[in-house]
Amino acid sequence: MKKLLYLAVLCSAGFYQAQAQQQTAKKPLTHDVYDSWKGVDGEKISNNGKYVLFNVNPQEGDGELLIRDMVTNKLTSYPRGTKASFTNDSRYAVFQVKPEYQKVRQLKLKKKKADDLPKDSLAIVMLESMNVVKMPRVKSFQLPKDGNHFVAYHLEKELPAKKDAKKAETTPAATEEKKAEAAKPAVAKKAPKKNKKYNGTELVLRNLQSGQEKRFDRVIDYTFSEKGNMLYFIKDELDSLHKAGVFAVSTADLKVMPIDTGKVSYKNITPDKAGEQLAFVATNDTLEAEIRYFALHHWTRKDNHKIILADTARAGMPKAWMVSEHGKLNFSEDGKRLFFGTFPRPTRYEKDTTQLEEDKVSLDIWTYKDPLIQPMQLKNKDRDLKQSFLAMYDFKGKRMQQLATLEIPDVYLDAYGEGDVALGVSDEKYKMTIGYDTPTKKDAYLIDLKKGTRKQVLNETRGYPRLSPKGNYVYWYEPTDSSWHTLATKGGKNLNLTKKLGVAFYDESNDVPALPSSYDFAGWVENDSYLLVYDKYDIWKLDPTGKKAPLNLTDKYGRQNKLSFRYEMLDEEEKFIPENATLYLSAFNNKDKSGGYFRDYVSKEVQPEKLVMSPNSYVRLRKAKNENRFMFRKGSFQEFPDLYTTTTTFDKPTQLSNANPQMKDYLWGTVELVNWKSTDGIPLEGLLYKPENFDPNKKYPMIAYFYERSSDELHAHKTPAPSASTVNISYYVSNGYLVFVPDIVYKNGYPGESAMDCIIPGVQKLVMQGFVDEKNMALQGQSWGGYQIAYMVTKTNLFKAAMAGAPVSNMTSAYGGIRWGTGLSRQFQYEKTQSRIGGTLWEKPMQFIENSPLFFADRVETPLLIMHNDQDGAVPWYQGIEYFMALRRLNKPVWMLVYNGEDHNLMQRKNRKDLSVRMSQFFDYYLKGAPMPIWMKKGVPTILKGKDYGFELEPQPQPEPEVASEVNQ
Repeated sequence: MKKLLYLAVLCSAGFYQAQAQQQTAKKPLTHDVYDSWKGVDGEKISNNGKYVLFNVNPQEGDGELLIRDMVTNKLTSYPRGTKASFTNDSRYAVFQVKPEYQKVRQLKLKKKKADDLPKDSLAIVMLESMNVVKMPRVKSFQLPKDGNHFVAYHLEKELPAKKDAKKAETTPAATEEKKAEAAKPAVAKKAPKKNKKYNGTELVLRNLQSGQEKRFDRVIDYTFSEKGNMLYFIKDELDSLHKAGVFAVSTADLKVMPIDTGKVSYKNITPDKAGEQLAFVATNDTLEAEIRYFALHHWTRKDNHKIILADTARAGMPKAWMVSEHGKLNFSEDGKRLFFGTFPRPTRYEKDTTQLEEDKVSLDIWTYKDPLIQPMQLKNKDRDLKQSFLAMYDFKGKRMQQLATLEIPDVYLDAYGEGDVALGVSDEKYKMTIGYDTPTKKDAYLIDLKKGTRKQVLNETRGYPRLSPKGNYVYWYEPTDSSWHTLATKGGKNLNLTKKLGVAFYDESNDVPALPSSYDFAGWVENDSYLLVYDKYDIWKLDPTGKKAPLNLTDKYGRQNKLSFRYEMLDEEEKFIPENATLYLSAFNNKDKSGGYFRDYVSKEVQPEKLVMSPNSYVRLRKAKNENRFMFRKGSFQEFPDLYTTTTTFDKPTQLSNANPQMKDYLWGTVELVNWKSTDGIPLEGLLYKPENFDPNKKYPMIAYFYERSSDELHAHKTPAPSASTVNISYYVSNGYLVFVPDIVYKNGYPGESAMDCIIPGVQKLVMQGFVDEKNMALQGQSWGGYQIAYMVTKTNLFKAAMAGAPVSNMTSAYGGIRWGTGLSRQFQYEKTQSRIGGTLWEKPMQFIENSPLFFADRVETPLLIMHNDQDGAVPWYQGIEYFMALRRLNKPVWMLVYNGEDHNLMQRKNRKDLSVRMSQFFDYYLKGAPMPIWMKKGVPTILKGKDYGFELEPQPQPEPEVASEVNQ
């Protein structure tokens, strides 16, 4: 297939390549460049700010890990390095090394088993010298969160010993071993029975400074304490003499302490923050048991003592409930509480030994009383089987308390787990409405962690209530009144904090028939003193007690300058924003779409200070923990978003990566913001991508691609890559196309008409400028964009061709369909969200019909390419079938691509490459006059599926030779 793709690329590109190369030495992008186009990720900065590391990886093939010394500016490359981290003391970098891509691929072609393929290695780099030590066949490693000096790494299974009996017999060791065995008296020995499901492998604890290692066999799971003072691990059962167990190792003296042994299964080893306590669950029930009863165990290092805290017989466990093996274990910050999961004991069913498997009925029973419809139940089956309900063990009171219940399944704690209350949130009473009423209503309860009582505090809220970090307040955005609310957990009242501010805290661009969401929030200031929330532009500082007037933290600078400020959380584990914090803010200019960073302060009433602002996108701001060194990504359509570093001034950033220097060899293009008005006079924005060396006196073919609103992406980079479903803008612009990306504003009840009213005037304005070839324009879009295209081609013949991915063609049947990816009914989509009808099928039948392309298929004159895959979990693929069959019956030019086993958007790279070629061949044929490929001209019969891809282009008819006239003769 790779060869066929390559041939198709050459054929598809050949007819225009010669002309382009006459104009410039640069080359147009082709489909065969995708694999080598690189990305940057995994960036980290050491705590002392002296080193940075990042990965540069091609889309397919071997990448590299790069480490830069910021003092010497030395850059060191480590081929195929991945999953890299710095140690806390900034002395070492530790990472895994992947095997060579081509080597693995060749072995896979030889049908080698997974166990026989090359495995990752571990690399440890001493940063001062950049010297590296490697260990082979490592499947994972861990560094302690806050500790130093140690790394633990887990090895793959050992390779089977090579059979070389002749050589083995001649070795001195083998000879002496034979003599010794022969001299022993004959004793009948019974070999212990080996565990068939044995998966344990060797775990190695390594001292990074000395290189000293201690090894532990049969390990299946392991974890460090945060400080790195303890390493805990679970051993697998090898045989009757080597049982499973949980062990602890002190990294100070390497003393091994058995915690518990002899159970069948151990899971979820979890230490407290200090590393002085350990919790885990264990059972003696076999894997084949219908119900496996786990118990919650607790161990303390101080006295090396283990006890059972919870099981079916312990006080506090609800009747007929049990400890969950799937529940997350978590100690409170101070180690005085342990949180774990429980669940109702499953019903035991006796196995019917009188019935053959083939005689059993497989049946789903749908009833109108089901809280969730059957597809959603089936989709959630695995999650429901693993569902656990939060419980707590209080060490001081030596008691268990069940927090979550069947009626209140979701319970939230404060950030430390030390508060007196928890928050319970439940939508159980409203589950019947899921699928058509969104956002779903919820009730909220305060749960007293000392008394065990609960009190309802919110009824039918449409928001998402949460607890403040210290647990002093419940807070939420309430869509029904578009305001932020708080409620003190100690006898407080529901306070509306933003209603009287005269500023919209709801999404002002909302154009669906549902309550708008908020602009979100930045976080809490320490000690729960203030809540920081966003409007469209600025950040507000809200007193949760309502006593102090709300303060515009960014001094209305954002609104005055049309800048949207958003807080950059530089510490990923931040629980609160310090009272004296310096805030680093991303800034987005809503007028020219430029980006950058500003600085402001929590407790100083000063205007935000501009650090950097330019016509670029800025993302992923990071800071060294102990130094004022920052990293960020900066890019634009013409610049790959490479990695930069700077100090607090941001004035002279240093570029760290140069991932794609080959860009200079290819034709690229430009992008500009365009403005026009809709048919209804609404001001609109859009993006126009032009080829490099654009000549306004020439006419160019144009593709209009759209999906709601995209103009804010003016400075977004478009990496050349095979398509999951939409046009790769860089590829088409490089190959001489204009690409127009218009914004769309919708009217409820008229989604298809809204698209027409916004897109057509924008296209017409561009045509009037003289550089668009109005006879060679096309449409392309996926999903919601695909629907709009399917609708538009029933209303206009303005476009020469169109490609629609996963389009809804019949809203009347789609309304009653299922989103198989989630199991949800599709009704909510038409009544409340994207499809924007704003009512039920029986309330607005004509609008469902008027917005359904299927009912007007006879009006289509535009050649249409559809992609709709047979495992689409969002838009049922019969929507594509309905449209295709109608157009086929009407003898309209239509093709449908169905990638087997693929979802809404293509996931497999081979299929993305295939679609990219077919889409470009389709547009090249209609808009550039390129030859038609075989798959369009003749199709590909099922018997040739996977053998002949039909990429070859039809030969162009040759002109007849001129016949010489009699005069010439």
